[in-house]
Amino acid sequence: MQHFLATFQKSAAAETPVAQPALLDFWTTVMMLGVLIGLTILLVIGQVLKRQPESNFDPAIIRNFNKRVITWLTICVLLVMSLLFNKIVTVVLFALISLWALREFITMTPTRRGDHGTLFWLIVGFTPFQYYMVAMNYYDLYTIVIPVYASLFIPGRIAFTGDHKRFLERSAKIQFGLLICVYALSHTPALLYLDLVYWDSEAQKHLPWTGKTAGLLFYFIVVVQVSDMLHFVWDRLAGKHIIAPSVNATKTWEGVIGAACCTALFGMLIQFATPFTWYGAGFMALVISVMASSGSMTMSAIKRDRGVKDYGTLVQGHAGVLDRIDSVCFAAPIFFHATRFFLNAN
Repeated sequence: MQHFLATFQKSAAAETPVAQPALLDFWTTVMMLGVLIGLTILLVIGQVLKRQPESNFDPAIIRNFNKRVITWLTICVLLVMSLLFNKIVTVVLFALISLWALREFITMTPTRRGDHGTLFWLIVGFTPFQYYMVAMNYYDLYTIVIPVYASLFIPGRIAFTGDHKRFLERSAKIQFGLLICVYALSHTPALLYLDLVYWDSEAQKHLPWTGKTAGLLFYFIVVVQVSDMLHFVWDRLAGKHIIAPSVNATKTWEGVIGAACCTALFGMLIQFATPFTWYGAGFMALVISVMASSGSMTMSAIKRDRGVKDYGTLVQGHAGVLDRIDSVCFAAPIFFHATRFFLNAN
């Protein structure tokens, strides 16, 4: 009888629904509120500077600054709202951003009739499936499906249409767009599913990290955002040596180095939202900043090659989504895999 009751109690406990743990903790919430308030203040400052006489400030620089602030404020607000619900909502948010960015990338260069079937399967097949695998935390699948299977599917599907004109160029363009806009960006919400440890200096060993991965995700987004802003400021204040004038006439070595160093310091300040040590948080912020700058330069080179200024217009008068998330796309997989390699609990 006692054995039967014990078995019944275990079964009842297993069937009892367990409340999902909250994605946000106190420090993550404080960081999010601080970022939103800071961006709002920057937006107000930008609007004030916009009304100043043109003799005091370059209106083009002020407009560019305001566009960046508005874009990042919008992204942060959407991210905070999604994190208030659950992980799935956040994954869906990034899936929609990926679809929009992929549309902008593909629209930038003309496609032929033979490409339409391939693009259809990328939009309704590979992109949703990639984010489904992220939501299900199928790490062994979402890290290889697009680089391996999609990369083989794209040229094969185009070849079967019988259209061989510019075949290699068309295949490469579509593959790169899927890799950057979908595969790379999907590593951002994948941060929510990491099971991490941290280094306990007193115990001199790694222990399970009890922090919220939403804080880690927001740390990544904020570091990219700060790096983007600092790069813009350093280019205007101290930029002298332009990296590649034919690619981007405003990106300088001073901007890259200055942004990376200052971003590393900022990463140390918000280390509390991560499982990193203070120097680990600084190093990861440095890596994120360098990759963010690389992403911006790469996308600028593609735009110059195609003879366009911006990838698209989500809002009239503003650059496209891909123009604002290019730094996130390049930094996300590096940050994800570096974090998982060094601090993975499994």
